[in-house]
Amino acid sequence: MLLSTEGITKKFGGVQALAEIDMVVPRGGIHGLIGPNGSGKSTLFNVISGFYRPTKGRITFQGRPITGLRADQIAKAGIARTFQNLRLFRSMSVLDTVLVGMSRNSGSGPLQMLLSPRKVLSRDAEQRAAAAQILEFMGLARVAGEITDNLPYGMQKLVEIARAYAAKPLLLLLDEPAAGLNNTETKNLRSVLYKICHENVTILLVEHDMSLVMEVCDTVTVLNFGQKICHGNPHEVSRDPGVIEAYLGRTAAC
Repeated sequence: MLLSTEGITKKFGGVQALAEIDMVVPRGGIHGLIGPNGSGKSTLFNVISGFYRPTKGRITFQGRPITGLRADQIAKAGIARTFQNLRLFRSMSVLDTVLVGMSRNSGSGPLQMLLSPRKVLSRDAEQRAAAAQILEFMGLARVAGEITDNLPYGMQKLVEIARAYAAKPLLLLLDEPAAGLNNTETKNLRSVLYKICHENVTILLVEHDMSLVMEVCDTVTVLNFGQKICHGNPHEVSRDPGVIEAYLGRTAAC
């Protein structure tokens, strides 16, 4: 088991966004988190990644409690994420954006530069080479020098994934990476997800593209109105009556 949530509850004033969510994410593979709009998916992501503190409950990562840690502390523990709405430095080059994602592992700073300038410069050169390799891995090498804001939306989505992947996470949280993508871009995204998994990175995926979810996910957890209503493999989930009623629509029962 890589990640588990036990009884996670989140309230905003009198509104309960999550109610007693138990979820287990095994190490390896792609794990889907689905549900209708407002079901609590992004709220759960924000709780796991430290942007929200849970009202109640416990989160364990690699056997260690991370409940209530700050977002930067959770990132250092090995959890990286993307966001439903792009959060890129739009005037920054693609290569520099990936370097930002690598920064927590760089070990470089003003003091190090003062005491060991050659060592720092050598390390920075290594970082740039590693960032270039990540862009090659993601199929973005040809746009390494482009400003992110000048790229098509689908490429910007990949840049954000590349930035998160550059942090060398054990768990990568992807919040609706296929939103707004065309069929070709979604097919490319599917390939990227498989490649990331082959690098021993576990993925937790929030997504509304059910075709993508059912094809790439090993297990799926379904939320509705802040409650977990189903968990299983894609075949089981797609035929669950509660899921059909809440999310897929009754006509999907066939």
